[in-house]
Amino acid sequence: MKPRLPAAVPVLSLSLSAFLSGFAPAQAPKTDARSTVVMEPNVAVPMRDGTLLRADVFRPATEGSYPVLMARTPYNKNGLHGNAKKFAAAGYIVVCQDARGRFASEGQWESFLRFDTHDGRDGHDTVEWAAKLPGSTGKVGTFGVSYNAFLQWRTAAEAPPSLVCMSAHSIPARYTDLEGPGSIKPGRRLQWWYSSMTPDLRKRSGAPGTKTNADGKTLWEKESDRWLRFVPWLQLPRTFWEEETDVVHAWLKDPSLDPWALHEGVPKVTVPNLNVIGWFDHCNGNLMLDTAMFARAKTAVARERSRVIVGPWSHTGHGGRKVGSIDYGANAAVDVFAEELRWFDHWLKGKPNGAADPAPVRIFVMGDGRWRDEKTWPLARARRRSLFLDSGGHANTPAGDGSLVEARPEIEGQDRYPYDPEDPVPTLYTAAAFTVPADQAPLAERRDILVYQSEPLTERLEVTGNPVVELFAATSAPDTDFFARLIDVHPDGRAVDVSLGMVRARFRDGLNKEALVTPDEVVRYEITLNPTSIAFHPGHRIRLDITSSDFPNFDRNHNTAANPNADAELVVAEQRVRHGGDHASALHLPVIDD
Repeated sequence: MKPRLPAAVPVLSLSLSAFLSGFAPAQAPKTDARSTVVMEPNVAVPMRDGTLLRADVFRPATEGSYPVLMARTPYNKNGLHGNAKKFAAAGYIVVCQDARGRFASEGQWESFLRFDTHDGRDGHDTVEWAAKLPGSTGKVGTFGVSYNAFLQWRTAAEAPPSLVCMSAHSIPARYTDLEGPGSIKPGRRLQWWYSSMTPDLRKRSGAPGTKTNADGKTLWEKESDRWLRFVPWLQLPRTFWEEETDVVHAWLKDPSLDPWALHEGVPKVTVPNLNVIGWFDHCNGNLMLDTAMFARAKTAVARERSRVIVGPWSHTGHGGRKVGSIDYGANAAVDVFAEELRWFDHWLKGKPNGAADPAPVRIFVMGDGRWRDEKTWPLARARRRSLFLDSGGHANTPAGDGSLVEARPEIEGQDRYPYDPEDPVPTLYTAAAFTVPADQAPLAERRDILVYQSEPLTERLEVTGNPVVELFAATSAPDTDFFARLIDVHPDGRAVDVSLGMVRARFRDGLNKEALVTPDEVVRYEITLNPTSIAFHPGHRIRLDITSSDFPNFDRNHNTAANPNADAELVVAEQRVRHGGDHASALHLPVIDD
């Protein structure tokens, strides 16, 4: 039998403890030191299957009627307390819940590699439970970043009646946009499992090994070099995946499958979303969820009032002006909490603050250092401008003779480089394994990177959208990778990341169309780079780097016909990039003229 949710009660006629006493031992509410917020810890929330999830509930210390904000997380709800207190002080009841099977909640955790989980149903039940809390107006909004945003999309697709709006930041529609094609991104994903997910699984099951995230992080820092170079992934010890081992293995054996497909749930979504994301976010494979909401959400309000804000940020530090060592100026700074609060105040309190009035897309144009509102994504007025690859056969390193030219070269040529998976091009990123824009100077001497660059520009050139590289290349291997990196070369010589894309040869026609290549045969590849917006200014050069690795941000291609997730053999591949004539490799830029 489906358990009944608690019946509605008159506003503030009972204390929260008394109202929930049937589900959990009563605990005295804790008052924040500033005496403006009251928190009741580990309140039990019954799910339809009888499982009890636990939440910390924050509310203003002053009695009244308030909307509810809800966040669900697998990372320990304590990490949500900072924003929860601020939202509560601003006049909201805030529910911070541990997801099923995590930390204080009952049940078994179901990772996002599973195709059928309780995530959506648990979110639905929690929204409706929260709407009936004492002092609630019955209106609920959700918030959270990354995995917490994933849980919001699962919830929204269940269309809980009390859900009014959401603020789900920084999550792609497809799992295959989060990882590389056909495998995991070891730099981030192995660390994530090792230090964020499995310690709590071991604590709950009593398995040996680290039991806290802090200990997991410390151990990872000591052992990361060993594990990042481990092959193959399917033979990693069970301590990496613990109870989810079978699930992870099933996906690694067939990584063409997408366990997420969040965009497929969008036609069921009835509420508007505020998305905040960064141009350099590892979750920014595309803006598919936003475009899906604009076009296919179930209601007009969801289609017409959803918003996305894209700034020059990585996965962490949304709203800052500096990413890694690159400072994008004071205009880049955004108070993300203030944006969210304004969003919730409009939808949940009815404040006429204009939160739903601006254009649906707001982008930061790097180079210009300014924000601009747009009506669509991608920009309808973008036109394609092509720059062709050319060289005298020695495009290796920035000191080589590779160039980007306006006219299609009539004479066909080629450049060569070896790709050795034992010596891959190293990723330039943070210690936390999050990608950031970086000066490419540390890689300047590597001869396994082909460099093509334009002459210094004489006028401003804006690129906004997804650059695409049309690459004609041959390899000595039956499978390999090709990476394309768009770079802004400053007059002082700094070469700063703009956007990156890659293709795995066997998946060149799609993850569901695996086909090896014939060694030494010239193949046309289309590499779509991540979305971006940048103005290249006079004196700057446009640069395109072509190589075959970015490790450990991406898994190394083994250059063999075997499944690299299951086979340990590594082989050197000889790569040849063709240009001009019938094999005119080119960089196609989405250019904005105004």
